[in-house]
Amino acid sequence: MKNWKRMLLSLTISAGLLATSVPAMAAPQQPAVKVNNQVVKYSLGTPVIEKGTTLVPLRSTLQALDAKLTGAADDTITAVVDGKTLTLKGKLKRINGVTYAPIRVVGDAAGYEVKWNAATRTVLLVSKATETAQTGGRGFMWEVESNGNTVYLVGSMHIADDSFYPLRPEFEEAFAEADYLGVEVDVSKAADEAQQQLIMDMGMFKDGTTLKDHVSSETYAKLGEILTESGMKPNALDAFKPWVVETTISSLKAVKAGYEAAAGIDLYFVQKAVERKIPVIELESYELQLGMFNGFSKELQEKNLNIALDNFDVLDDGVEQLAEMWKTGNDEALLEFTNSMAVDEEYNKAMLIDRNIGMAEKIDGYLKNGKKEEYFIVVGAAHYLGEHGIVKLLEDKGYTVVRK
Repeated sequence: MKNWKRMLLSLTISAGLLATSVPAMAAPQQPAVKVNNQVVKYSLGTPVIEKGTTLVPLRSTLQALDAKLTGAADDTITAVVDGKTLTLKGKLKRINGVTYAPIRVVGDAAGYEVKWNAATRTVLLVSKATETAQTGGRGFMWEVESNGNTVYLVGSMHIADDSFYPLRPEFEEAFAEADYLGVEVDVSKAADEAQQQLIMDMGMFKDGTTLKDHVSSETYAKLGEILTESGMKPNALDAFKPWVVETTISSLKAVKAGYEAAAGIDLYFVQKAVERKIPVIELESYELQLGMFNGFSKELQEKNLNIALDNFDVLDDGVEQLAEMWKTGNDEALLEFTNSMAVDEEYNKAMLIDRNIGMAEKIDGYLKNGKKEEYFIVVGAAHYLGEHGIVKLLEDKGYTVVRK
């Protein structure tokens, strides 16, 4: 598994950006919904995913949860659950005459734990009365306080599955008090037309050449074999630059292993921020992240692509190791993972060092603004530890950073 950690860093950073970008990949099936392991059968409408949020036919879903809809208008839902009238706040949408609502809003209000199984693309609703106290893992979180402001720093796995949930109470309690959610980029916007156009503009060849003109014949042949094995045409990605091809290939295997951006920690909190109607602030931008990949030298892009191709068969094992690291909150393993990036100066500087400096500067600004606010910051776990990590950068500025 030579250099597999580098491949996973590229994948976990770019999974949200590229999840829906490459037209050569088959469109994902629509999600299913299970209530206490029973499939919900919809007679009118079917569940859909829009910008990372699963929307479901409201009336049918409430019926499956033993709840009765009594009203739905102006993003306000009233329903009767166990004889009690509840008022829910959620963004409603009419599709072909059917009223849809976010499944997490509906499930939470009706007393169900809401999970996502990426492998089967199924929303799982489990009655909290039967849910065990076991959580998905310890994860990574630090706390910084200054000038009456509090910043929680959360290390994300950008791709995950339902085994990461429910998160331990400390995450949920800190988020419940937050005035702002901060993320690298708002991955719920990945499917927006403007973001898709950015990927097309940066990630496709515009000069009449194709991928085979920019990589060796050996690299191109290896790619063709893997695409064919994955049920695609060997030339399916010819229009795209090596950095797009690399992340697409990695995403193919990760999704088959049951991990995807739809279950990532950052998207989980973005959805909750939308439900709570608190601002989502971006520490970076789509332009910055895509520009970073696009700015890699030709040699580095092909090198990274070959790492993805050579490690394709063991990628799922690598993701499992990262998942275990996150669930156990293993700081030593996280530091080892981060330090492994330092073997390639160009890669490490672009992926971690430069970006960590920019994110630490923004966090410093939040701590200094004197507004007595709480910020809940969720960025990739690899950004926090090490000599150039966000924790060290903040400590160098005089802050005390406490592991939670």
